[in-house]
Parts: sequence; structure tokens; C-alpha cells
Amino acid sequence: MRKILSFLKPYPLAMVIAWVLMLLELVVELTHPIFMGKIIDQGIMKEDMGAVSYWGLIMIGMSLLGFIAGIINSFVSSHVSQSFGFDVRAGLFKKVQSFSFHNLAQYETSSLITRLTNDITQVQNTIHMSLRIAFRAPLLVIGAVAMALIVNWKLALILVVPIPLLIVLLVWMMSRSGKLFKRVQNKLDKVNNVMQENLIGMRLVKAFRRKEFEENRFNTANTNLRNETMKALRLVELVGPTLLFVMNIGILLIIWFGSFEVNQNGLLVGELVTLINYGFRITAALGMLTWITMAFARGRASAQRISEVLNTEEDFENNNIPSTTSKIRYGKVDFENVSFTYPGTNTPVLQDISFTVEAGDRVAVMGATGSGKSTLFQLIPRLYDTTKGCIRIDGIDIKKMDLKTLRKQMGFVPQEAILFTGSVKENISWGKDDATMEEIIESMEDAQIYETIMRLPNTYETKIGQKGVNFSGGQKQRLSIARALIRKPKLLFLDDSTSALDMRTEAKLLQALDKFDCTTFIITQKITTAKAADQILLLDEGRLVANGSHDSLLATSELYKAIYQSQNAKEVL
Repeated sequence: MRKILSFLKPYPLAMVIAWVLMLLELVVELTHPIFMGKIIDQGIMKEDMGAVSYWGLIMIGMSLLGFIAGIINSFVSSHVSQSFGFDVRAGLFKKVQSFSFHNLAQYETSSLITRLTNDITQVQNTIHMSLRIAFRAPLLVIGAVAMALIVNWKLALILVVPIPLLIVLLVWMMSRSGKLFKRVQNKLDKVNNVMQENLIGMRLVKAFRRKEFEENRFNTANTNLRNETMKALRLVELVGPTLLFVMNIGILLIIWFGSFEVNQNGLLVGELVTLINYGFRITAALGMLTWITMAFARGRASAQRISEVLNTEEDFENNNIPSTTSKIRYGKVDFENVSFTYPGTNTPVLQDISFTVEAGDRVAVMGATGSGKSTLFQLIPRLYDTTKGCIRIDGIDIKKMDLKTLRKQMGFVPQEAILFTGSVKENISWGKDDATMEEIIESMEDAQIYETIMRLPNTYETKIGQKGVNFSGGQKQRLSIARALIRKPKLLFLDDSTSALDMRTEAKLLQALDKFDCTTFIITQKITTAKAADQILLLDEGRLVANGSHDSLLATSELYKAIYQSQNAKEVL
């Protein structure tokens, strides 16, 4: 909680102004019953219209003052709460961006989206309520009780006695409902997760005619959300009427005993009306406290979920290393006894991997599905850190290099081509913020996508749909490659990212890569691609079982020879 409240530090003056204005409103509300009693006792009962006018004008003036204070308070409270929400959302998003793959694996994507949206909105509303009415309600109860005791302490005791018990009931409700609303937010995560998976896989859903199955899955998650929400709200709805019932009984008792006091002991009618007014105000404030308590419980549950992300320890150490010492000069890569196990598992994905890649070499990484090829790629830009062993670039341990500088010198094309909503030009320049039009065109030409783009009606201004739905698999791969090449990287990683390309286009692409001064790693299943590499790494069940050129592996590796023979009839060698 301390972490999330730190986002309020820029707004102390605005918060103080809001609370002062709230106190001014409170003073107006607490003095109105006194003025009303004066009007009755000094004006109406004595038939003195001058007194009625005098106290009436004071009430109008005070009401105007309270109105102005309330309007300004609303503006200030809105400014603070909206700015707070903006800052938390930005801070949370920045935190998620700094996560490693291990950190991201701790949270479902749908859960992070809920925390960035609904949870922040809940906390934001709680802050607004805190500045607007949250403290006003308990202070109104305290102030009204004090004023009632001053007017007539004997009758006021009827209101005072049940209040401590009602406060205990509210505290219990806040504690209990906080847990319930945290479960509500978790159920909301599940609903968002089902929606996200359904929308992403909509084509597959339609192709397999799984509409009814998906509807049932969503209805189950939606029903669970409804049931948890109803359970939490029932608690609040039970406490609210209980408070009102007890306080209304108290007001009836004041009227009952007050009538005897007026007739027998000389209690002024105005004083009785004043006590009744304070009773109604206490009742209204306690009713308001019920919903304020619910809002605080819900906000607290959301704040805990947000704080959980903000307090997540990043498992990478960057140590503020100067970027000048992290410059890749050549691109030589050394793996020394590298092993890796995914966090939370016990089975090694890579075991005792050692090899050297000279600067400027092209390396083909081959192996069966699950052999550790993509994992090996992810270790070099430190998307994960090694469990054992050391990776060096130009002789420097990558853990001793500035992470941002290291990654800026790399081009990475993942196995699944990912494009962003926007134009073709924007997607390619996403790889380099200050890219010129000439650089964009050059990278498209190198990636063998230029002619395709220029045939489109809007050429490089063509809008790309969500996840590139209006482009084929091969086109998306080439656009992703263009995005990596525009960086002029010193290390280039192509994770099976030419699988959708025909042999002719792939050959042109590989030829175009020859002009780049970079070390290139290519995950591939194609012997034709591997033959053109300076070195082939053959992985099997997380181990490096063979390493060398195409000709040397044909002579020394039975596994490579089997792969070669299986493709020999299909590939043009």
C-alpha cells in the first residue's frame, strides 16, 4: 500500500485544499440545525418575522458558502484522483515493460490488463471519495453527536449509545468485504482471460465450429463473477438497513421523550427540532459510511493487486553499467558450459552448452521441437538469464553489459511474427525511432517485401489490422525482418522466421543479409538454409550434440545425416 500511496506525493497542496473545503462544507451542515432551531424558537414561536429573516439570511449565506466550497472541492478532488490514476497507470505499465519473461510468467495477461484498467479505476475512485466525502461522513457523525450533546445531553445519549456498536459493525464489514472484493477482481481476471483467448482465436473457433463451447466457457466465468459480486454486495446491503433501523429507532425515541420534555420540563420546540435534525444527519452519515466502507474495501483489494505488481522484484541486475562499456564492436559470441532451467521447474531445458561463433558468421540452429533452440536465442539478449555458465560477447560477460545498450544493438525476429496496429511504415520504424524514409525503403528491399508493399493502394501507408490480419504469414514474417534490419544490428536472431517463405524468396533474403556487418543466428528446419551457414548447431533434448559445417556434420553426425536424408528427396540440393 505504501508503494501505491507514494503516487500522491506530487499533490499535497491540492489535497490540503480539498480537505479544507470539505471541512467548510461540514461546518455549514453542522450549523444548519442550530439556525433552524433559532428560527423556530425566536421567530415562529414568538411570531417575530425579523428573527425569521435574520436567521434565514444567515442560513442562505452559509448554504451559498457551502455550495461554493463543494464545487471547488469537486474540481480539486477530480484533478487529484485523475492525475493519481494517470500516474499509477503509467508507473504500472512502465513496471510491466521492465519485466523479464520470468516476471511476466507470474501473471496472466488478462490479469495485468484488469490491474491496469479496472483496479486502477477502483483505487482512483477511492482517492476521489477520500477527498470529497469519505472523511466528511465520520466527522459529521462526531460533530453531530457533539452538537446534540451541547443542545440537550440527556436526549442526545439516545443517539450516542448505539453508535460504537454500529462502528464496530462497519469495521467488520470492511475487513470481510475486502477479501470478498479481492475474489471478485480475480473472477474478473478469468472473464477477461476467456474473452481475450476467444477474440485472439476467433478464426479457429469458427473453423472448428466451437461457438457453443466458447459461449459455455464464457458463461461459466461470467456466472462465477456474478455470484462473487452478489456475495460481496449482500454483505453491504445487510449492514446498511441495520444501521438505518437502529438510528431511526433512536430518532423515534428522541421524539417520544422529547415531547414529554417540551410539555413538562420546558424544553424548547426549536431545540427538539435541532436534536431531530442532528439525528437525521447522523443516520444519513452512517448510511453513507456503509457505501464508503464498501468502496474503501474494494479500493483496498485493488490497491493490493496493483502493489503486488509494483513490488515484484525484477530478476535482472543491470547495475547501472555505462553504455560506453557495453558497445558490441565485433559480434563474437561464446557460450561456456551454459545450462538453463525455467523458473519454477526442475527439468533443465539446456545443459552444458559450449560453442564459439566468430564475428560476422552465420549460424544455423537445428533440432527437434522442444530441443531448446528458442531458449538458446532468448539467453543472448538476456530475455532470461542463464542458470549456470557464462555467455560472452566480444569477450565480455553479458551480465556485465548495460541491458538497454546490449539489446539496442540486436535485431530479434520471433517465431510468431508480431505486428502492431498502424501503418507499414510505422511498424518498420518501430525498430528504430529516428529512421528515415530511405532507411525504411532499404530495409523493405533487404527483407524482400518492398515490391509487395508498393503494389498496395496506399503503399507503405497501408494500415495493418490487429496482429496483421490483413497480411499473409510470409508477408508478416518479412515485415518483422525489415523491422529488425532497420536497426543495422551487430547480432541478428531469426527464430524460424523464414518458414513461410518460398525457397527463392528465402535465398534472396539470405543473400541480402551478406551485406550486413553482423553475426546472424537462424533457427531453421531446412537443410538448404543450414548449408549456407558458416556453422551449424544441432541440439537434441537440450544438449549440443553436434557442431560444425554442413560437410563435417554429414561425415560425423548420424542425427544430422538422418535429417539430411529425410529432406534430400524434397529439397533442391
